[in-house]
Amino acid sequence: MWLDAILAYLHFTAVFVFFAFLSIEAWLLRSPVFAARAGELLRADAWYWGATAAVLVTGLARLFLGAKGEAFYLHAPLYVKLALFAAAAGLSLAPSATFRRWVREAAQAQHWTAPESERVHARRRMMLVVHVAAAIPLAAVLMARGLP
Repeated sequence: MWLDAILAYLHFTAVFVFFAFLSIEAWLLRSPVFAARAGELLRADAWYWGATAAVLVTGLARLFLGAKGEAFYLHAPLYVKLALFAAAAGLSLAPSATFRRWVREAAQAQHWTAPESERVHARRRMMLVVHVAAAIPLAAVLMARGLP
């Protein structure tokens, strides 16, 4: 019982951190990206990917070690939740690479600013990630209740 409660707490905390840093990235992309902001984006992105890993690890721990057990979850639509999670992660790869490139470029130039078209594209991509990721809790709620 305690193990299940601790795993649930760790998983929910990881989910909250995931959404917090996803939101921070989207917010940082609202206005022009200068050198300092590129560094902030890269740091937020590191936290985002750390939280992404924590969500996956704690979710798998709940699947295999939690009170309901894998038999319960593997008969539920777990694949929907995992597919949404994979889609969100996959959509995040290009912006992450862009943030790393921006930091490298900013280090080379004195008054660097990210190209506006790249900033807009990265923001649109991150907002798409927000919307895809927002469907994951719905899939989780349905799955936890054994609904198709």
